[in-house]
Amino acid sequence: MADAFDVDAMIQRFRERAQAVRNRTMPPVEGPARAEFKRQAQIDYMDFAIIADASGRVEDGRLVLEIDLSPSED
Repeated sequence: MADAFDVDAMIQRFRERAQAVRNRTMPPVEGPARAEFKRQAQIDYMDFAIIADASGRVEDGRLVLEIDLSPSED
């Protein structure tokens, strides 16, 4: 499986997922359900965006993702 696995394609799918979460429309919910939807969308976006920013490789049959979590200088 590792030979056929495309790490860059997987990372691209996570970029697309992050963008889909960011562009997701708000469903017609109110009150606590609306707040929960927004909270979950923020978590989903963060998770997908972290993987989308990774560099990756397959090493000895293992997927290795390197993710820089240091604060940006911006």
